This record gives sequence, C-alpha cells and structure tokens, in this order.
Amino acid sequence: MTLPEGVVLPVVRAPSTVLSTPGETVDPTAPEILQLAADLLATVKVSPGCVGLAAPQVGVGAQVFAVDVTGHPKARTTHGAFVLCNARIVEASQWQKGREGCMSVPDLTGDVKRANRIVVAGYAPGSTEETQITTDAFEARALQHEIDHCAGLLFLDRVAGAHAVYARKVYL
Repeated sequence: MTLPEGVVLPVVRAPSTVLSTPGETVDPTAPEILQLAADLLATVKVSPGCVGLAAPQVGVGAQVFAVDVTGHPKARTTHGAFVLCNARIVEASQWQKGREGCMSVPDLTGDVKRANRIVVAGYAPGSTEETQITTDAFEARALQHEIDHCAGLLFLDRVAGAHAVYARKVYL
C-alpha cells in the first residue's frame, strides 16, 4: 500500500499527559492512520539522529509508530523504514543494558535493560493481516522503545534509578 504524502509534525515533550497515557488500538486501514503513518515517517526522516517515533510523541494517543535504523552505527539488523500499528512483543530474550535517548526527553539519556533479540507482531498501515518482525541489537531496542511509548511509558520509567540517568552530552 502506498502512503499519502507525509507532513512533518512537532514533537511533544515530557511531561505532556499524552506521553504517559496508553494509546488506543487502531484500525490500520483507516485513512487517518495511513496519514499518521506517513507523517511519522516524514518526521523521522527530517529529525537528525532519530531512529523511531511513536504517535503519542506527536500528540496522538494511538498505538502506531515508525522505526528506521538504516545507517545507524549500532544497527546490526535493519528492516528499513517501516510503520507498525497495534504492535506487541511475542518473544524476547538476551537481555542487556544500553543507553537510550528520546526526542520527547531531549536533555537526558539513561541506561535501560531490554531484550537484545525480539519478535514483534503488528499490522502494517493499510493491512488487515498481522505481520511479524524478528530482529536484534539496536533495531530491537528501538522497537521496544516505541512500543513503550504506545503503552504510555518513557525510557525514564525503565531506568534502574537516578544513578542511571545522565545529562545528554551531544545535541543532534
């Protein structure tokens, strides 16, 4: 399915309530969801250093997110730029700690323990057929981060404590 032309949207920052509220499940074939998918991809594309963006980060309380880790130095496996709706983790293993940042929390980074290998099930925009993505390393971390956004969680909700939160040193 071809998405409409995307519009770059402003990114919401914490402590906005949309970021701490679980997103609604969506109809992946609805025209407004196709437009949202295109807008998320357009916003990721123009945001330096951005590898993922969820609907709540643009003020929409929906379970939709875009990911694209293509060309990132930490990426091992990549599925290119894609959008998933109503995604859920069906398998997770090989847990390890890693540093994360977020466009909605631009001044901080934190150490978060996540699965290094995952299988995610969800729906591509425009499709009624569930798809699965198996991935690892940095792409797996990005997917888990965006699924958390759709559940109303920030990476700060997953850090072990204040000792695992840092001032961002590099502003992209």
